[in-house]
This record gives sequence, C-alpha cells and structure tokens, in this order.
Amino acid sequence: DAEKEYEVDVEPDRWKSSSRNSRLELMGRLPPLRRLSRIPGADADAEGGFLRGLVIHPDNKLYRSWTRFIVGWAVYSSFLTPFEFAFFMGLPRKLFFLDIVGQVAFLIDIVLKFLVAYRDPDTYRIVYNPTSIALRYCKSSFIFDLLGCFPWDAIYKHMMNCIQVSGHKELRYLLWIRLTRVLKVREFFTDLEKDIRVNYLFTRIVKLIVVELYCTHTAACIFYYLATTLPESMEGYTWIGSLQLGDYSYSHFREIDLATRYVTSMYFAVVTMTTVGYGDIHAVNVREMIFVMIYVSFDMVLGAYLIGNMTAMIVKGSATERFRDKMKEVIRYMNRNRLGKDIREQIKGHLRLQYESSCTEASVLRDIPVSIRAKISQTLYMPYIEKTPLFKGCSEEFLQQIVIRLQEEFFLPEEVILEQGSAVDQLYFVCQGALEGVGIGEDGQETILMLEQGNSFGEIAILCNIPQPYTVRVCELCRLLRLDKESFAHILEIYFADGRKLLSNLTESNEYGKRVKHVESDITFHIGKQEEELTLRVNNAAFYGDLHQLTGLIRAGANPKNTDYDGRSPLHLAASKGYEDVVHFLIHEGTDINLTDKFGNTPLLEAVKQGHERVATLLFSKGAKLNLENAGSHLCIAVSKGDSDFIRGALAYGSDPDSKDYDHRTPLHIAAAEGFYIMAKLLVDAGASVLATDRRGTTPLDEGHKSGSKPLIMLLEQAKADELSKFPTRGEEVRGKYRSSHLCENHVHIVHL
Repeated sequence: DAEKEYEVDVEPDRWKSSSRNSRLELMGRLPPLRRLSRIPGADADAEGGFLRGLVIHPDNKLYRSWTRFIVGWAVYSSFLTPFEFAFFMGLPRKLFFLDIVGQVAFLIDIVLKFLVAYRDPDTYRIVYNPTSIALRYCKSSFIFDLLGCFPWDAIYKHMMNCIQVSGHKELRYLLWIRLTRVLKVREFFTDLEKDIRVNYLFTRIVKLIVVELYCTHTAACIFYYLATTLPESMEGYTWIGSLQLGDYSYSHFREIDLATRYVTSMYFAVVTMTTVGYGDIHAVNVREMIFVMIYVSFDMVLGAYLIGNMTAMIVKGSATERFRDKMKEVIRYMNRNRLGKDIREQIKGHLRLQYESSCTEASVLRDIPVSIRAKISQTLYMPYIEKTPLFKGCSEEFLQQIVIRLQEEFFLPEEVILEQGSAVDQLYFVCQGALEGVGIGEDGQETILMLEQGNSFGEIAILCNIPQPYTVRVCELCRLLRLDKESFAHILEIYFADGRKLLSNLTESNEYGKRVKHVESDITFHIGKQEEELTLRVNNAAFYGDLHQLTGLIRAGANPKNTDYDGRSPLHLAASKGYEDVVHFLIHEGTDINLTDKFGNTPLLEAVKQGHERVATLLFSKGAKLNLENAGSHLCIAVSKGDSDFIRGALAYGSDPDSKDYDHRTPLHIAAAEGFYIMAKLLVDAGASVLATDRRGTTPLDEGHKSGSKPLIMLLEQAKADELSKFPTRGEEVRGKYRSSHLCENHVHIVHL
C-alpha cells in the first residue's frame, strides 16, 4: 500500500478516549454534510468508497497503477515522436507495431478520463457528476489527446503511395501534437518530488538528466531532419553529408544504418549543447545556420536552468524541499503521538494545500512595513467586512481597526472549525466557500444553517462570553478571515459604542434570528452587564478628573445621566472631588444637577461636604439645590463636630439656620451649649433665632448662660435684642410655648405617678 508510509496502526480504544481526537468523535456524531446545489456535481458524502457506479475515484489503487503505466508510455512516446519524425524512412517494422500498442493505451486512457472524478479547485471537493467530468476534460486536453492518437505516419504513407495530394508533407507535422504527453511526465516528476518516501536529491538529479537527454535527443532528430529536407543530389550541402571523420565519409548518409546516423546526430547535438568548442555542428546551409543559432541560444537558457537547479539542491532553498522537510517533521510528530488516521489526513491536507496554492501570505508580507501591510489588508478585506451583518452601522474607524488585525486562513471540506459547547477565542468571517452550522439542543432537536460569503461565526460566544452555541463544519474549500479574541476585545474597549451596536445587530438583524433564538436571554443579560460596566467607566473617569477620557466616552455614546449601584452620577463624583472643569462639562451635557443618590446626597451637597467652594458656587449658579433631608440633624451634627466649613456652605446655599432635629433643637442650641462662639456667630449672622425653643422649652440663650462663656452670652444677648426689636411679640410667643410645654411635661409626670 502506497499510503502505509504515512499511516500508524492505532487501537481504537487507545485514541478514542484521547482529547486530541475530540474533534473526530464530534464529526462522527454530526449528521452528514448537505449537498450544495450551487456546485454542480459536488457530492458531499465522501464515505461511499472509491468507485461510485462507473465513476472512478482519483485515488483508486488500480487507477493510480494505470497512471504510472501511462506515464511509461508517455516517456516512450515523447522520445519516439521526434525520432519517428526525423528517421521516418527505414524505421524497423516492430516500432510500428509498438507504436500501435501505445496509441491503443492512450485511447483507453482517454475513455478513462471521462470516468475519473476530479477535485474541484474552488471547493476542494471530489466531483462525481459525469457531465461535469466530461465538460472539464473536453475543455482541457481532450482535443490534443485525441489528435495525438491519430496514426499520422500511416495516413501520410497512404497519401504518398495511393493518393497524389500536393502539400501532403505538412501532414507529418501533426505528429508533434503527441509531445503534449510530456505534461504527463512533468506531473509525474512533480508528484515524485513531493513524495517524502523518495530521496529528493535523487529525484531532482534524475529529472535534470531526463530534461537534458530529451532536449539533446530532440535537437539531434531535428538536425538530421534538416539534412533530409534536401534532395540526395544536394547531400553535400548538409552538415552530415559533408561530414568527414578520419577516413570515414558520410556521403550518401541515407544508406548508412539507422543506429550510426542517430548516434552521430546525438553526438554532435550533445557536444554543441555543452559548447566545449570542439566537435560542434558546422552549419552548411541557411536552414542549418538558423537552427544552430536557435539551438545554441536555447542551450544557454538550458545551462542556466540546470546550474540553478543544482545550486538549489546544494543550498536546499526550493519551496518543494522546504515542504518535504516540514512534512517529515509533521509525520514524525504524528507518529510519536500516535494520532488517528483521519486527523493525520487533515494535517497533511493542510500542508499540501499551503504548498500547492501558496495560501499563506504572512511570509510574503513579513518584511513589508506595518503601515503598508495595514493598507494592503484594508484593500483586500474591507469589502468583505463591510458586507457582514454583524458590523452594520459601525464606524469606519472601528472597521479599519478590525481589518488590519485579520489573518487569512484556508480550511478543507469536512473539517470542524468550532465545536458546540467549546470556549471560543477566535472570530471568523467567510470570504469564499460555504460552511454548515449544526446545533443540537437539549431536546435533541437538530438546527442547521448555512454560512456563506458575508457571514461570520464565533461572535455570539465571544461577545456574550458563553460557550459556542453550534458546531461549524466546512462544506467546501473555505477562505476565512480570523480575528483573535484578545485583539477584538482591545478594539471594543476603545470603540465601545460600536460594541453596543454589535450586540444590537445580534438581536435585531434577521441574519441572526435563527442563531440567537435560544441564547437571546444571554445576549440581553450581557447588554445589561455592558451598560453597567460602561456606567462604571464613566464614573471612574469623573472620579479621577480625566476629562479627555470622559469626553471620549460620552461622545462615543455613553449616557452621563446613568447612575451606579449607589445611585451616584458622574456629577456626584466630580463635585465631591472638586473638578470644576469636569463639573462644567457634565452640566453642559445635561446631567441632572439635583439628582439624589441612595444616601440622600446631591452634587451640591457633595461639594459643600468636601469644602469645594468654587464647584459649589458653579452648581448653585446653575440652579442646584442641597435638598437636605432632616437638615436640622445634619446641621446639628456638623456644629457638634465643629465643621464650620460645612455650616458656612450649607447656610450660603439655602439651608434654614433654624432647622430642628428630633429634639427640636436648632444648630444654635448646640453651638451655645458647647460654647462654640464662632459657630454661634455664623448662625446668628445667618439669621438663626436665639429665642427658638427645643422640646423642653430651652432657648439658645439659656444654653449660652449654662455654658458660662461671657463672649457667647454677650453675642446671644445682642442677638436677642436685635430679634425683639424686629419681632416685638416673639418674646411672648416663646414664653407661651414654654408654659405649654412645661404643663404638658408635668401632666405626663403625674400620669406616670
């Protein structure tokens, strides 16, 4: 078996449990691939054997043996055709019968070509449709193969002997059509060079020897043919007819035996090709001069080709040799890890695909500057990205950042790219080809969707941070653009507004309706989570006074009116930190300046608490209010702590100096009781009443007398006089309230007794 060199006998129990083969196990559970109607003759099911009816698989062992047999006949025919054309007269009869056998073999090969399936170059799938096979062959080499099988020499002899037709000599030139069979030999050597079981140096040397022999053989035949174009009476005007080697003369050369004539022609062709300067053919007539010039010029090119190939073999610089070395390393790795047959074929298929079609461009563009590579990527990939429904409505800058980070990859049919339930770290976009998405729900129901050019996959798992919801499998050779999750996340951090648009496209686009139906709740949850994270980023920028970042976030779509888990807006945080420029910007953006958080604080109150007078003045000028709940308690506590800045600010921005706490005490009661002259002065200057009574009927003046502070008593007495001068009846009101309060207390005391 020709493939045994590549295969390893592995017990199923040993590798089926291996994690390396989870992808293969999944392929066994998935339904068979669908036939794509837009690709005529592309049969997706490749498990039906090598022979399907009358159509032969190209890897059929018998057919591969037949191709080697035909290569042998192609070598024979390629060498015989020039020889038969030049030495037509006097050829042995056995060569004629051998030629007939060869033509019959080539006729059989023509028939087989109509029955052999082929690999579609676009989809990389085997095509079994007989009509497609026939059309492909007819458009390629069928005409040349058929004309090459015609017995042109027999036709020429018949016309020359039986029919008098002028110009019949030109008919023999059709014999050269058979040289198209050289292509079969070239294909054979190409495959042999890629076969790592055959020594590469040996293959190249044999190939170069065959090329050199064939060129000199053909030239020798043409040299002799040119001599036969002149009549026998003019043989002296030919290179061979005028040839004299020692005492041996080649006059009447047509009568010399065939072997001598051929060896002589071959000798002079080889010597002329090597251009050693001795034994070269000396042209005698114009025809020979022209051909010698052409031949010598061709020899220069051929010599350069041979030397170049020898140099490449020495330095090991050819792409084929690099491919062979890479294949050897991969096969050694697969043997060491005892990988299964299917995954081995996938790996080797990828290596062959990269070698044959030069799919990877990274090495080509490696030495080009990054800026130029970015422009190349934009030119090549932007049309595909713009058509993707996922990016509908996104900014041009965002798309450009996506494009320059894309990597191009190719995948062969039947390969699983993403598995259902796996963690996804790559986002893919389809440029060419077709894929199949298969989702198997908890109820066992199968969901199938087709992914073609313009579609993407992996985005749901990445954006929503969930396992892959469905399996993606290649239906035909695919050219995909890959974006890794890390780069994608980095771009979304900068262009977060576009990230919100992506999530909207997932839920609103008709393209994603079927795919997101069973994960819609996850998407909704992720949208809410993203909004919370965005709000935290805005608040964080406001907290640190980063106006540039804050401006960028809001310009990109963030809402400055949103609050965090404590009900705080960016304005609360900026005001508490005293960032005047940030506060001014947020006010301009329409942030609610009187919004109260969970603790009852407004932005103005935050500024007052932290003593940021300029910010507080700015907020107050824009209509901000303190909105102090239980203002008396707040002011009384501030007085007891000696927080004169808060008292001054609160009074300046609208707080009532006579606000009372739960015990009906005013801030002036606390200041007088503690003997805080400065606090009392602030409150008195703000209009606080010295005659206000608490629950026990005590006034601030009474508290001042108890403290014993003479300056404080004088301040309060003067304030009392001023207050009574303005409100003469307030003294009687205070005494009335005191009596009522005192009587109530006595009544309560009696009841308790």
